[in-house]
Amino acid sequence: MLYEELLEKIDDQFLGKDKQDTISVCVAAGCLALGSDKVLEELKRIFPDRIVKGVGCLGLCSRGALVRIEPEGFVIEHARPDNIDEIVNFIQNPKKIRDENEKFYTKQQKIVLKNCGKIDPESIEEYILNEGYKAFLKCLNELSPDEVINEVIKSGLRGRGGGGYPTGLKWSTVGKIQSPIKYVVCNADEGDPGAFMDRAILESDPHKVIEGMLIAAYAVGANRGYVYVRAEYPLAIKRLKTAIKNAERFNLLGANIAGTTFNFNLEVRLGAGAYVCGEETALIASIEGKKGTPRPRPPYPAESGIKNYPTLINNVETYANISTIINNGSEWFASIGTDKSKGTKVFALSGNIKNTGLVEVPMGIKLYDLIFEIGGGIPNDKEFKAVQTGGPSGGCIPSEYLNTSVDYESLTHLGSIMGSGGMIVMDENTCMVDMAKFFIDFCKSESCGKCAPCRNGTVQLYEILDKITKGEGNERDLITMIKIANTMKKTSLCGLGQSAPNPVLSAFKYFKDEFYEHVLHRYCPAGVCKFNGGNR
Repeated sequence: MLYEELLEKIDDQFLGKDKQDTISVCVAAGCLALGSDKVLEELKRIFPDRIVKGVGCLGLCSRGALVRIEPEGFVIEHARPDNIDEIVNFIQNPKKIRDENEKFYTKQQKIVLKNCGKIDPESIEEYILNEGYKAFLKCLNELSPDEVINEVIKSGLRGRGGGGYPTGLKWSTVGKIQSPIKYVVCNADEGDPGAFMDRAILESDPHKVIEGMLIAAYAVGANRGYVYVRAEYPLAIKRLKTAIKNAERFNLLGANIAGTTFNFNLEVRLGAGAYVCGEETALIASIEGKKGTPRPRPPYPAESGIKNYPTLINNVETYANISTIINNGSEWFASIGTDKSKGTKVFALSGNIKNTGLVEVPMGIKLYDLIFEIGGGIPNDKEFKAVQTGGPSGGCIPSEYLNTSVDYESLTHLGSIMGSGGMIVMDENTCMVDMAKFFIDFCKSESCGKCAPCRNGTVQLYEILDKITKGEGNERDLITMIKIANTMKKTSLCGLGQSAPNPVLSAFKYFKDEFYEHVLHRYCPAGVCKFNGGNR
């Protein structure tokens, strides 16, 4: 089946309409919590002659619920069921108003999020009409598996789950192994505090992830697949399962796909919310029905994964890049970003920042532009203090490095990591000792306990930081803290334990004076820590 033949399967109700004359209401989780489903129902009732539909995340979550009207392209913020009259008046009399958030939209470059906020996430027809499954059918009809892998290699795409491993190289490893059974897995076990990239993509454009997995399965010779997603994402799970059923209905999943001999079955597996299951070997154990704990590597999953068969694992955002690479070409993708960090990156901006939400920017953008241009800067005229990238596995970056390029190498050089894309902004009222304690407390709670460095080290680090924030610490505690952190990095079994000390080490590196104020003077410069007897 060619893409043109797939288009012919679309029911007439989706064709021949003026798709520009549209009212789109965000029905992603954040906006639904604010009553956007009721806004959608009312607008459908009031405007029966216009296309009124629910769409995925429009990005500016802090101003939700959001409604966009086309062809004007205006976005109505703070839409609520109780201000429906104002929304209707604006739709009937659209006029350009001063948009203080305009840079939030204009300074982004969307590849992964291209359809988010544009199409109905539960409509495979809308996805197909926006070049959905075109790349997959191109691979089936025009490209050999090796040619597909070479395109991914030449694109320079690196894994967006945190490690930044070259995607094409991982695919090539799995593809070269001879095995009667191979698996393709999507890691949607998003667990970083302040991170909601994977959830938003699955809620807004699940077919883009499925198409990326299909292309991967064809390229490496896999016939079975899983999307491992945490059970706390009920809306993402619902839309993902709907998308799988619709793809099967269009003969894009299952047996003899698109009239070929290629078979691929995909199912959803739910995780119980264990952070450690984001690690590949722990994720595999969980899929197999075992306790989700990591194992030593090698062998790597690419050689011996699920049931000891070769298993390809990438995260949601990685798969969501694949179809665009095939459609536009590897050279086009490689032209975006930096020499070693190609393409774009999706970030979840949160914390002390005006424009909380989901953004996609080219690799190499300056931290300043991301935080102050797109993010709108710090609210209430507060001073920027630091930004935490990479979640509990990352580190904090202070104001003197705001001109840093956002790419894998630059962030690592500063003692942080790209991670999966969580970005928490902190203002002058943040205590960096307390912040380090928060992240190590998270890692302590999420440690699987399999190896002693992580099991004991996280507890010891937390106890030291807790003492310091209570005014009971001393200089020796700081020395012990650094020793434990460095030992954990060198000796822990998996990535969680190896990276857990990063927030502590980076906070101490850049805000050493703040730590010493706590232990020498029992004084918290941010006024957060309450010591016995009060601050100095």
